Parts: sequence; structure tokens; C-alpha cells
Amino acid sequence: MAKSWYVFMGGAETDNKDILNYFKLTVKHTCLCGTQLCAIYAEDGGNHPVAPLSRNLRSYIDKALYTTQIQPDSPFNAKKYVYLKH
Repeated sequence: MAKSWYVFMGGAETDNKDILNYFKLTVKHTCLCGTQLCAIYAEDGGNHPVAPLSRNLRSYIDKALYTTQIQPDSPFNAKKYVYLKH
């Protein structure tokens, strides 16, 4: 299945695993690292990602928010699935 980039539009108290808090991007994001979730690369479900988010993606989201680093962080040249912002 194809994947697309989705921007997180929820707030700090919003469930970051709820697909309804993500909207498909039509332009390239400019996020990198930070303390807030910015964008994820997920299975394409149209306006929102396919539900539920994969176990790996949920793990990457948790690790990104804990470490404030894009994920996965290793190996260095791995495809990134979660980006953050300040």
C-alpha cells in the first residue's frame, strides 16, 4: 500500500495515535526536530492515514516525543517516518 505524509493538527493534550488528528499534506513539510509532533509518513488513507496506525509508527511517535529527535534515529540513513517541531 502507498504511503503519504500527514501533518499532526492536534494539540498537546490531543491523542497523537488518533488518525482524525492527521491531515494529508499537499506540500513538503519543513519540520525536523523539536518537542511537538509535526508530520508522519503513514499508509495512505486519503485525507487521513489508514486506521489504526501501525505498531512501528506508534512506537516511532512515542520515541520521537521522548527523545525530541526524528525517527527512526538509526541507522542514520534510514527512511524517517516521524518529524517534530518546536
